Amino acid sequence: MARIVLENLSKKFVRAIQGENRRPKADGEMRGASPFAVSAVNLTVEDKELLVLVGPSGSGKTTLLRMIAGLEDVTSGAIYIDGARANEVPPKDRDIAMVFQNYALYPHMTAYENMALGLKLRKFARPEIERRVRSAAEMLGLLSILDRRPSELSGGERQRVAVARAIVRQPKAFLFDEPFSNLDAQMRGQMRLELSKLHKRLGATMLFVTHDQVEAMTLGNRVAVMRDGTIQQVADPLTLYQRPANMFVAGFIGSPAMNLWRGKLWRESANVCFHGKAGNGDAICPIRLDDGITAALQNYVEKEVVLGIRPENISVDATPPEPASRVATGTIDASIEVIELTGPEIYLGLKTAAAQMLTARVDSSFTAALNQKVTLFLDMQRAHFFDPVTEKLITHPLPP
Repeated sequence: MARIVLENLSKKFVRAIQGENRRPKADGEMRGASPFAVSAVNLTVEDKELLVLVGPSGSGKTTLLRMIAGLEDVTSGAIYIDGARANEVPPKDRDIAMVFQNYALYPHMTAYENMALGLKLRKFARPEIERRVRSAAEMLGLLSILDRRPSELSGGERQRVAVARAIVRQPKAFLFDEPFSNLDAQMRGQMRLELSKLHKRLGATMLFVTHDQVEAMTLGNRVAVMRDGTIQQVADPLTLYQRPANMFVAGFIGSPAMNLWRGKLWRESANVCFHGKAGNGDAICPIRLDDGITAALQNYVEKEVVLGIRPENISVDATPPEPASRVATGTIDASIEVIELTGPEIYLGLKTAAAQMLTARVDSSFTAALNQKVTLFLDMQRAHFFDPVTEKLITHPLPP
């Protein structure tokens, strides 16, 4: 298998001249004023690793994948596959298999013929083709449908045929371009499980692109978060969730997303308190910070910050505390604006007295009603703080 290294990789698209024909836009092309779909990306996919590239639509994920596959030219930077520079190597010689979002199966061929076609074009012997196709079909549970055409297959079966077609090539690396986006939720979950097991069985190098952060968190050994053509953070899923590098990663990773609340830090006697901003700009709702967090925020006292807190770190209580204990305990008043039932949990959309909307995750046994007045307790030991200008993380939660 192979190690893939990207060094300062960029892709710049040139605006079309009037009357000039040009190809359709790629993912992330011509966003806003920037002509760069991918900008100075440095990324390493280790040998036998499953790395997931995640980001919103238009962030440049597909363009990056296509450059690795050789389907897009590189504007600047370098691609190394198994230690060799691949910028000028034709796609067919890079020994990389790509699985597309739309399956790309030939409708007039059976599943077997679709899987075997690449090997036939490479002049493999018939017994070797038979062995590889049968082996891949058994691995993915396709033996019973090898004689069927794509129109006779379900979406999940077509996707598995596309994956099997890549497997039979036994390439150095696999590239997956949002392969499950056309499947229903249940089938997506099943295919994620199958791909995870397949990765362990093959010990293959895989780069998987998705816009679904749940898919990214459940699949990847590591996850690279992409925005506007740049890599924001690369880490294992737990680190991304617990220590996001900036506000974008904090808001993108996690479902529901992290609550982000702008405010200001003030020193009150021996304590430092966060004053969340109201919709009219007034600073209200003082919340005392834990001493351990305060030490890391000394340079931000009397300055604006952004408080980030996960929905599961907000407790909801219908019984208001004594007024004197509000700042000491970090409690604020709110009303329930939205109730989302998910089965084992309830997501509450809460509007504070500062007109700030917060989301809390509570147990399904919680009894709630719309417009109900509640008290929120923010676990400040689990709070994140970000710089509102650079959007970078200032301090992360204290160790448990």
